[in-house]
Amino acid sequence: MVEQMRTDSAGAREHVTSLERGLRVMEILSAHPNGLTLSEVAREADLTRAGARRFLHTLVTTGYAAQAERRFRLTPRLLSMARTFVGGDSLWRFAEPFMQEVSDRLNESCSAAVLSGEDAVYVARVAGQRIMSVGLQVGTRLPAYCTSMGRVLLTGLGDPELRNFLANAALEKRTPKTVTDTGQLFRIIRTAGRNGFSIVDEELETGLCSIAVPVRDTTGKIVAAVNVSTQAGRRTHEELENEVLPILSTATSRIETYFAVQ
Repeated sequence: MVEQMRTDSAGAREHVTSLERGLRVMEILSAHPNGLTLSEVAREADLTRAGARRFLHTLVTTGYAAQAERRFRLTPRLLSMARTFVGGDSLWRFAEPFMQEVSDRLNESCSAAVLSGEDAVYVARVAGQRIMSVGLQVGTRLPAYCTSMGRVLLTGLGDPELRNFLANAALEKRTPKTVTDTGQLFRIIRTAGRNGFSIVDEELETGLCSIAVPVRDTTGKIVAAVNVSTQAGRRTHEELENEVLPILSTATSRIETYFAVQ
């Protein structure tokens, strides 16, 4: 017991509260790509205006944030850091052979993404032989509301969080088929959650269709999504469910098994 108390005390001394608060400010800014004012950051982070000002000034001077008039937002420098991480020797290096098998069996592209703010951010990708006009690579960000992986990732949010996400997201008609009505999107995402997969047909880009499934950790929390993308019209929705989904789900289960032992 005495030894445990000493360990806890040492851990408390090593804990840098200011760094924790600074990281919290960065998390808050990442969830608001359009930026926040000083007062909004202070309120969200539970800081005084003076404290928030110091953190924001540090982020701006180090290049991780920028100020435009009264609003602060993160810069691409943070994304570059993320690309270095996700493009390096991470857990997704292990997942790539399973994704490669999916791509080889279906002759289609297979990708993985995580949720970051309003976007699905690609953390792994195996390109198929068929050329699509969307240039995708590790680090690419695509809007979650109109992509199959994004919608699967959003199924992990509770109802209040999902409604808040949709109310504040920048919803735009990327194609004539893009759904932008918040009520309809809410129902679509909840249906995807019940079904365990999401199919998005030409909502991100004309000619592009994809199906995605979630990747869960040992607690059941959705931590990522994996998809297969194809040319619209090449496979029907029924074929995606009957032929592609089983192969994709098997690969995802293998990825989850690896994550479980880490």
